[in-house]
Amino acid sequence: MSRTLKIAVVDDEPDMRESISQWLALSGFEAETFATAEDALKEIGADWPGVVISDMRMPGMDGMAFLKRLMGIDSGLPVIMITGHGDVPMAVEAMRIGAMDFMEKPFNPERLTELVKKATQARRMTLDNRALRRDLSEGQQVMSKLIGTSPVMDRLREDILDLGQADGHVLIDGETGTGKTLVAHALHAVGPRASKKFVPISCAAYNDEILSGKMFGPVENGLPAVEEARGGTLCLEDIEALSDPLQARLLAFIAEQGSPAETRIIAISNARGEGRRAEDSLRPDLFYRLTALKITLPPLRSRGEDILTLFTRMTEQFAEEYGCEPPQVTAQEAAQLLQAPWPGNVRQLINVAERAVLQNRRGSGSIASLLMADGEDTQEATTTEGKPLKEYVESFEKMLIDNTMRRHKGSIAAVMDELCLPRRTLNEKMAKYGLSRGDYL
Repeated sequence: MSRTLKIAVVDDEPDMRESISQWLALSGFEAETFATAEDALKEIGADWPGVVISDMRMPGMDGMAFLKRLMGIDSGLPVIMITGHGDVPMAVEAMRIGAMDFMEKPFNPERLTELVKKATQARRMTLDNRALRRDLSEGQQVMSKLIGTSPVMDRLREDILDLGQADGHVLIDGETGTGKTLVAHALHAVGPRASKKFVPISCAAYNDEILSGKMFGPVENGLPAVEEARGGTLCLEDIEALSDPLQARLLAFIAEQGSPAETRIIAISNARGEGRRAEDSLRPDLFYRLTALKITLPPLRSRGEDILTLFTRMTEQFAEEYGCEPPQVTAQEAAQLLQAPWPGNVRQLINVAERAVLQNRRGSGSIASLLMADGEDTQEATTTEGKPLKEYVESFEKMLIDNTMRRHKGSIAAVMDELCLPRRTLNEKMAKYGLSRGDYL
């Protein structure tokens, strides 16, 4: 990524500051001058986009103390020290502390230029690498929210990593509550546009006039969405609600960008059977532009033991928030959770988990009652796939061992005692379900 770097010139002699800054300007660098180290420190912080040139001997804070402060702020900041005759041993010590190099007065301006070029290249690489690490970290954080080990979730994560690197526009569809917006964020966070803006806008939240202004302008403050997202990602939620005139403007915007597109568009649509479908609502030329790539999110009922994993994780989080213990799920309740059709998907599960924690704090109620309160007959409900009893038993067994290991912070002896399992049996079951003691310590 390209950035203009600054050169901070710190020297108590006005003539020296002036001569260095003039020479740097002639060499194509942007210089800022400071009479004292204290003044420079008011400006220079971590990730400061530049290089420092400092005299060694200055009143107040001298060059060595200044260098130590700078290294404490940002050890990757290139610092070039200016020394007088006889200060070379001190300059060598400065390099041991962290200075990049030093120049002895009177110095050759050409050598100054060479050192500054070398320093700016190093600084640019450092800052770019830090930005990349932040982007990757953000991507990992977003991906970590896609909880689950079911085959469909493994496939979803693989699709996100693959499509995140692509240039084409993406359509995300799936039932309500499956996490379409989270997946859109993940696609942005793991791709080359991660350092740019992610701009979401709901096509169903405004009337045509307001939406037109928000998307294309004019706006009273800031930029319209297509300009704010330029170079990054424009996320259009409820794309099927976009009117014909705005579809035409969006199509024109896409055509203006050429290929590959400067701004990526991620369109989010509800799944089939939930009202207007994108393919029925959008003009064909726009629909096929937006569906160069496509991700369909799996409904929660198809994710097997992920249901118990999610429920456990959510109840733990809510229990910590409300300052109480999470509810202990019985075998019957685990089966009810696995069999429920979950029309509201993950969003509904989160709501049920919160209510389960609240009623457990009061010491009353059951998970079955919560599911029925959502309009579901848990005694008769079955998943559309229909799973054998063995799968339900294994899912509950894994959840029970996982919960007990978490509660005892990885103490094998305590888990053996509570579950009445010999060590060998516990080890075999943990290996079977991919559970590692190290994850609970």
